[in-house]
Amino acid sequence: MSQPPVTLSTVNLDNCDKEPIHIPGFIQPHGVLLALDRNGILTHASRNARALLPALAPLGERLLPTQLADDAALQDALAQVAQQAATEDGVPVQAVEAVFDGIVHDVVIHGFAGRVLIEFEKRLPGQGALASFALLAHRSMNRMRGRRDIVAMMEEAVAAVRELTGFDRVMAYRFAHDDSGEVIAESCDASLEPYLGRRFPASDIPAQARRLYTINTLRLIADVSDMQVPIDALPGDPAPLDLSHSVLRSVSPIHIEYLKNIGVAASMSVSIVVGGRLWGLIACHHASAHLVPYAIRMACDVLSQILASSVQAALEKAGAARQSAAAVVRSRLVDIVSQGAEAGEGVQALEAAARQTIASDALLLSHAGKRLRSDALPDEAASRLLRWLDTHKDDFIALSEGTAFPSLHAEGARPICGLLAMRFDRLHHGWLVLLRHEQVETITWSGPADKVARVGPLGARLTPNGSLAEWRQMVAGTAVPWDATDLQIARQLLDELGRATAARSAEMERARSQLLAVLGHDLRDPLQSISMAARILEHGQSSADMGQRIAASTGRMERLISQVMDMSRLHGGLGLGLVLRPADFSGIVRGLIDEASLAYPSVRIQAQLPPTLAVQMDADRIAQAVNNLISNARHHGVPGKPVDVHLRAIDGTVVLTVSNAADPIPPETESVLFEALKERSRGNVRNPNGLGLGLYIASEIVKGHRGRISYRYEDGRVVFSVELPVAGT
Repeated sequence: MSQPPVTLSTVNLDNCDKEPIHIPGFIQPHGVLLALDRNGILTHASRNARALLPALAPLGERLLPTQLADDAALQDALAQVAQQAATEDGVPVQAVEAVFDGIVHDVVIHGFAGRVLIEFEKRLPGQGALASFALLAHRSMNRMRGRRDIVAMMEEAVAAVRELTGFDRVMAYRFAHDDSGEVIAESCDASLEPYLGRRFPASDIPAQARRLYTINTLRLIADVSDMQVPIDALPGDPAPLDLSHSVLRSVSPIHIEYLKNIGVAASMSVSIVVGGRLWGLIACHHASAHLVPYAIRMACDVLSQILASSVQAALEKAGAARQSAAAVVRSRLVDIVSQGAEAGEGVQALEAAARQTIASDALLLSHAGKRLRSDALPDEAASRLLRWLDTHKDDFIALSEGTAFPSLHAEGARPICGLLAMRFDRLHHGWLVLLRHEQVETITWSGPADKVARVGPLGARLTPNGSLAEWRQMVAGTAVPWDATDLQIARQLLDELGRATAARSAEMERARSQLLAVLGHDLRDPLQSISMAARILEHGQSSADMGQRIAASTGRMERLISQVMDMSRLHGGLGLGLVLRPADFSGIVRGLIDEASLAYPSVRIQAQLPPTLAVQMDADRIAQAVNNLISNARHHGVPGKPVDVHLRAIDGTVVLTVSNAADPIPPETESVLFEALKERSRGNVRNPNGLGLGLYIASEIVKGHRGRISYRYEDGRVVFSVELPVAGT
């Protein structure tokens, strides 16, 4: 059912915002329109169609080649669009020339919403040549918009510019961080030596020329042998005439000499400006004088603007993807720094995420004596690097020369030459460092990278290249430089870490104040007991349990003071001073169970232990950690239910589990289970003397042995597991 046409009277100021302008039912009179469905059936035709196409079939029948003047180019374009339209929506435009009754027409074909539309426009007299060039440029622009890869965009651009202008050679440069330019796409005459992959030194485009390329994006030199025409100035006028934006601006004699040296008689350059910076350049060379009409040059200029827009979109898309991945890194870093995440898992997860945002080969995170590092960075090298970094006043250091900082690679390993360091905590020596290996590459220059001093036509000076012959240079001792996005992400990381560290410091300061208050209160009771016992002894009175009371009180004080000292050492970056020696893990655990059973006969402890189990460990510290777990189970377990202690060896790892019957630990507590000074740990009726430090210190002891401590809830029991490597660290 056809839709009734919309007349002008149906649109007024009251309903113009609702006008269906996408379905007007009309076309302008200077053209003809046909529409086909996906099967090639003619579904729509403008009423003037038969004046142009007398043999056109009625609506509902298939459109045949004979009805379109049997034009091969037109049929090929129509077939391509129809094929794409069968499976895709929004097929790019195909534009071709076709002749009907001796008159050239531009035919534009595209697919949309399941249909193929064909539009015909007659060219006016005198428009033939330039219109065909504009059509070619438009087709190239549409092709470029469809590309996602930057190199593919450049290949499309150089082919289009060469076809538009007729130059012998058209190259696309992409400028590097040092302003040297590499040819990444090229279209040239088959007789010419290709320059694809060649690097041109930054000195080929001086700073003032680079500025002009940015503000005046197209430059034509029609004939290097032309005599330049002087510009007469009004006598007495002190200001020279600025020709920065002039299309007729004369050429520098040095550039003319350069072009003659390399055998170029005419050239044209089209700038690719991205974000206000000269990102790349399309350079055209010709062996003879070559004047390109202004209209065609403007078509090339518009094409370069579309190209620049497409490049910028591709770069922004890639940058957005990196920024999104950087959010994961920031979250993980904040978690590690502010919450003390597991070291082994931390460095693995962090390094994997970091590689997606800032490409690196090794990572080092150091804070308050804790250190996470990649295996690619030896421990001794990490220590040397941190000492070197601490001598710097800057909190953000980016280097790509290996000689700028201490050697970090192990003997025989690939050198590290790139460093990106962020200091997020001066007080506790907090550093995040990303490292890159040396990049050894062979650069193929077009002529020597450095000019040589000689006497040329313009006197003694640096003379431009005499040829563009290949000249190879081996580059070593440097890493891939950190680009602008790398540095932006790194600064965001530094800011986020700085805020997290400040928040953590404020939290720890509050916790320390609370700890001093709790400690003062908890020490008062045992001191009072000792004081009372001393007065009784002073008056010559004694009782059977007096010695036990004094011993219990002093033991309690020792435990409180020991835990506080351990926490202070850990937060001061001093560590626990572990000394690893061979020890019988089974014997240590058995002794602790015997002591607990003797001291608390009402608590039943069930043990499954091997007769002996030799492990490289600090026996006193491991005993402290295990005792904390057993004490924890005794305090928090259901009265009358046993505490289970199991120890076994599995594939080079020893696993100790301590479990007790209890309700599961609440999620809000589980998330901070191994942190110091947990609010829920203080004032617990089952353990009124606890400071909330036991699990924290146990966790740090296990980490110091390169082990892992974890919690799970299983079959109605709270289970803590400790995994240690048999051989130690």
